[in-house]
Amino acid sequence: MDGRTGLKGGLSTTAMGITPHEDVDEALRLAFTMDIPFWPQLPKLSYYEDMYVQAMEHFPGVVIDEEHMRIFVDTDRFMEEIPQYLEREDNLQTFAMSDRFSLVYRRFLSMDLSSYKAIRGQVISPVSLALKIVDENDRPIVYNDEMRALAYSFIQKKVNMQRRELKEKNDRAFVWVDDPGLEFIFNAMCGYDNIKAKKELMDFYDGIDGTRGLHLCGRPDWDFLLSLNIEILSFNAYAFGDIFVTYDKVVDFLKRGNIVSWGIVPTYYEEFSKEDLQSIVKRLESMWKILEKKGLDIHMIVQQSLLAPATCNLMNTDKTATVEKSFELLNELSLYLKERYA
Repeated sequence: MDGRTGLKGGLSTTAMGITPHEDVDEALRLAFTMDIPFWPQLPKLSYYEDMYVQAMEHFPGVVIDEEHMRIFVDTDRFMEEIPQYLEREDNLQTFAMSDRFSLVYRRFLSMDLSSYKAIRGQVISPVSLALKIVDENDRPIVYNDEMRALAYSFIQKKVNMQRRELKEKNDRAFVWVDDPGLEFIFNAMCGYDNIKAKKELMDFYDGIDGTRGLHLCGRPDWDFLLSLNIEILSFNAYAFGDIFVTYDKVVDFLKRGNIVSWGIVPTYYEEFSKEDLQSIVKRLESMWKILEKKGLDIHMIVQQSLLAPATCNLMNTDKTATVEKSFELLNELSLYLKERYA
């Protein structure tokens, strides 16, 4: 059980935020097939639905060029707008998403969400944001100490504001941080070393209200990841689960009462077409057996596990079809395993 929210995993389903839909109603319908619904991010619907663009609303100096689908921070404007930003920093609405930056989010909040086990939101991580967003010279803002420091503080407040809004709809709401770029800080060419990143991330998570969650699809340093002060870890178990469970820190993570969200059902057509319910069950249970050999009780693993698709996916030629089938298979998996371990 997660001590900060009382949330149990219990093989409940959820999913990461991005879906390939261009229809808000269809995206929300899919999100509500999960035990823990989420608000979908739809970058194919609008550039403003891109998770990086969404997160940068009200950031000092930001320039959003929708026509050319480009976003950057103008250094001169950043310096000019910092005083005004600091005056607004105590106003929570500075960190709320407007309709323009997510029609889906506002629609989600307008619904009755009280009956669900929990509901979930997401915000891009300050690490990924600072690596991706550049200045006017195409230099990532992670290398500008002032911009990077503000990005950490800014995103922290975005997470807390989103949780505040979601919690008004469901008391068990939580927001996890999406970190697709985290794996790059372990590259010797990055220039933003993982020692500095760890300290800044620890401070960042210390200031997060409620459950501290992290989602990523890539392959970071697992020891680094599992030593962060988080309570929910969502990862691509389909690709990396066999490696992940060999780390002793996974055992420590679960023994502390934390939750792992196993991204186990692939969303890419080529991978999905090779799998069925029994093959996914076999794949997941082989990982759990390794944890059992390390001394974890299978029922504890089950109670502290969520189930999810392996990754987001905007690339399939069949658009939404495989992703929708992946969600269906995920629900079948959840029901099967709940009965198996009841």
